[in-house]
Amino acid sequence: MQDVDIRVDTAEPAAPRGLPSRWPLVLLGAAVLPGALLVVVGRSLDEPAVQAWRTVWLAVTVQALPFLLLGTALSGAINAFVPARVFERLLPKRAALAVPVAGMAGVVLPGCECASVPVANSLIGRGVTPAAAFAFLLSAPAVNPVVLTATAVAFPGSPEMVLARLLASLVTAAVMGWLWLWLGREEWLRPVVRHTGHRPGAARWTEFRRGFQHDFLHAGGFLVVGAMAAATFNVAVPRSVLEAFSGSPWLSVLFLAALAILLAVCSEADAFVAASLSGFSPVARLAFMVVGPMVDLKLIALQAGTFGRAFAVRFSSATVVVAVVCSAVVGGVLL
Repeated sequence: MQDVDIRVDTAEPAAPRGLPSRWPLVLLGAAVLPGALLVVVGRSLDEPAVQAWRTVWLAVTVQALPFLLLGTALSGAINAFVPARVFERLLPKRAALAVPVAGMAGVVLPGCECASVPVANSLIGRGVTPAAAFAFLLSAPAVNPVVLTATAVAFPGSPEMVLARLLASLVTAAVMGWLWLWLGREEWLRPVVRHTGHRPGAARWTEFRRGFQHDFLHAGGFLVVGAMAAATFNVAVPRSVLEAFSGSPWLSVLFLAALAILLAVCSEADAFVAASLSGFSPVARLAFMVVGPMVDLKLIALQAGTFGRAFAVRFSSATVVVAVVCSAVVGGVLL
């Protein structure tokens, strides 16, 4: 394979077009404000409601934090110590075969969704076919060992939920890679190649520390927001509203898929949020865990800033449809 001339862009990435520059603050307010109101006006509400909010928030955060810590540490280690050319050497030359292999690589190579976009961009810059890079982008944060272990802990005694998440996520990643081979157009993809792995001459441990610190603080913030939103959802939303969605198999799946996009919880922690949504069916909670690591607000912003808005809109929309269908089919069989 011919060498590709890669120029490292050290400038800060521009904010993605068409998205609010302060969208994380909007998400934070939507998740935190209702819960904050419960605490502030708790004296005028039933005390059990306030205690329930705090209990759910702390439970989700404390259970998920060790897995988030481990996942971001492993992701930072791969970013600092494993050169991107390793992926290129392991993938088959035929693009159609490289797609499932890249998807399966996510099972053994952990990485959070925040890091998957720049890693996929780096792989494309080094000559890996975009379809395989996108399959890895979707599978790595969804089916890595840390996520699967966290899912098993969040759903004790339910190994079928772990298997369903693994299969639904792998099928979604492979289908999206093949769809790109079939329908993808190069003009939709305008990557800005930036360095994401080890820089020659730089201290690897320094890169690991910086990458781990960035990923943990970034993903940890979304974990806290997601835990607050889950607590607010469980306490503040009337049961009649929940029953309107949870009573319908399709509405419940679509509702939790949309909720996963809005909450943007890190994949190492989303299983605990899904487990807390006990009023919904197992298939709906499976859709929450399959859609979330592949499509959420922060990932759409990252994809738009890295590959362009035209790619992000098309790829994210198609991924949601494929992920929901795969979750419904796999969950209907296994759960």
